[in-house]
Amino acid sequence: MVVAENIHKSFGKVEVLKGIELRVNEKEIVSIAGASGAGKSTLLQILGTIEKADKGRVIIDGIKVSRLKDKELSAFRNQKIGFIFQFHHLLPEFTALENICIPAFIAGKSKKEAEKQAFELLDFIHLKKRASHKPSELSGGEQQRIAVARALINNPSVVFADEPSGNLDSAASADLHQLFFDLRNDFGQTFVIVTHNKELAALADRQFFIKDGIITRENN
Repeated sequence: MVVAENIHKSFGKVEVLKGIELRVNEKEIVSIAGASGAGKSTLLQILGTIEKADKGRVIIDGIKVSRLKDKELSAFRNQKIGFIFQFHHLLPEFTALENICIPAFIAGKSKKEAEKQAFELLDFIHLKKRASHKPSELSGGEQQRIAVARALINNPSVVFADEPSGNLDSAASADLHQLFFDLRNDFGQTFVIVTHNKELAALADRQFFIKDGIITRENN
């Protein structure tokens, strides 16, 4: 599902990634761990097509993303990639339902179709009764689950998550982690997760470790 070959990235004179090689299979959950500054988030942004590598290539679902023009890349990102961040980035003026629907509207889906899919996701994450609530009326764990549903609304090929439980307490973190595995088991979703959470990292099908800009270790 995701292939990264010889990924290099520098910021000024600082070389952050020094030839990353990574392969993620369909319906797999992998974690990427490492110390702060090791390049985890930079790698995730390159895999997710937010950043461009200085060298190397990324292939997602058989598509060489570096060959896509800007408009093609934006459409590809909207339709094929889901993102979950440490801070949920929900729009405060919109309800939970409306926040989930936004990527579907960008993809050109009708209001009826988008809301139908959003309600199905809300039901799956056990927040259907919170559909009309705004983010300020939801707990941190609920807000992050809404962000997960938003990432899934277009049925992406892969979801990239950057410290998804980093802003949650232990109980909400455990619920979120279980949700990832439920989504993989029920929908065949693929996840690539950057995390400092050792429990989440250990639960993944495979763990990758980054040190000094390279993959140093992989645990099965």
